[in-house]
Amino acid sequence: MRWLALALLLLLLPQPMPLAAQPVFPPAEFVETDPARVELGHLLFYDPILSGNQEVSCATCHHPRFGTGDGVSLSLGDGAQGLGPDRVADPENLPEQRIPRNAPALFNLGATEFTHMFHDGRLEADPTRPNGIRTPLGDAMAEGFDSVLSAQAMFPVLSPDEMAGHYSENPISRAVRMGHLSLAGGAWDQIAARVAAIPEYRARFDAVLGDGAPIHFTDISNVVADFIRFEWRADRSSFDLYLAGEAALPEPAARGLALFYGEAGCADCHAGRFQTDHDFHAIAMVQLGPGKAARFESHARDEGRMRVTGDPEDAFAFRTPSLRNVALTAPYGHAGAYATLEAVIRHHLDPVASLYGYDRSQAILPALPGVEDWRILDDPAEIGAIAAANELEPMPLEDAQIGDLVAFLEALTDTEGADGRLGVPETVPSGLPVDR
Repeated sequence: MRWLALALLLLLLPQPMPLAAQPVFPPAEFVETDPARVELGHLLFYDPILSGNQEVSCATCHHPRFGTGDGVSLSLGDGAQGLGPDRVADPENLPEQRIPRNAPALFNLGATEFTHMFHDGRLEADPTRPNGIRTPLGDAMAEGFDSVLSAQAMFPVLSPDEMAGHYSENPISRAVRMGHLSLAGGAWDQIAARVAAIPEYRARFDAVLGDGAPIHFTDISNVVADFIRFEWRADRSSFDLYLAGEAALPEPAARGLALFYGEAGCADCHAGRFQTDHDFHAIAMVQLGPGKAARFESHARDEGRMRVTGDPEDAFAFRTPSLRNVALTAPYGHAGAYATLEAVIRHHLDPVASLYGYDRSQAILPALPGVEDWRILDDPAEIGAIAAANELEPMPLEDAQIGDLVAFLEALTDTEGADGRLGVPETVPSGLPVDR
């Protein structure tokens, strides 16, 4: 009977809380790629030939060294030199402003579920629109983009602050200034002609399009998209191995997973296999820098999704980012306001208090003379509007629980997907310098 007494005693002792059930997700669907197209897109992604002054490539702001971002809150595009946090403004050709939003990561954009691009989703799949894509260009959008990823990949070349260059300082920037974008002879045609004039690119496009086929701008963007799909597929993290039953998560990460998909409510927005609901939410995220204003506007606000929809209900709402490789993609937020995972988690726990108590030393902002980066945070009315739009209730968590959430987020890292499968090329066909 002694064993029975012992069993009864064990039943009366406090029992540990069970972890949440293992989440179950359908398999991710990825677009297939052709190796010849991927290799061509690989070279173009790293080639500054696509920029107005031939000094900035896609990789300048989306580099594998910085988790396919650039390691700063707000980037410096044209008019700067160097890479990542070491990038500095060129005193002989200063950028007119910082790029208004943090450079987003590129992981898993080849998965079919990613149908909205940019922090405000202003480019999105829409079967009712020409080419099946809704874009800021509207009916002026060129046909021939094979996906929203292809269209997204090439919009930066039209931005004076990113790749086109200052107004009127080169033929591309002049075309942009006059609004000649997708028109015959416009900015995109000029870039395509540059590429076609380089013998190696001509030969490689012959191989994928057919001998002598004209090279359109959309052909360039389509192969760049194929490269992104192939290079940064990140779906073999510790979390993925756990889901597949191939490995256990370390205890802190397992506790963090239970919190993430349970009590902490993170999965209410960061849902699914890639931890995003692909929707837009206002969470009082800190705003800094120039904001998202047209050239004729004088404010420094970034109203997020509302600039796309015109609906006041969408004010200060931004797209839920996927959290794959998130441990590698700091700083965080649409303006890169938070330098660490812990800091951005704490923001989510009490967004309004975090907004008002923001520590400005967290921002990573390369020096740019004459720029006012804190206009919004210095204006009580503006900061109040951001706070009023917040939709998250405070969520009390202990420090140890926050540590467990960080451990889970670190378990979302896929090292191979982060490094890229082809890596940085030694040279590109234009002969221009490669950001390394």
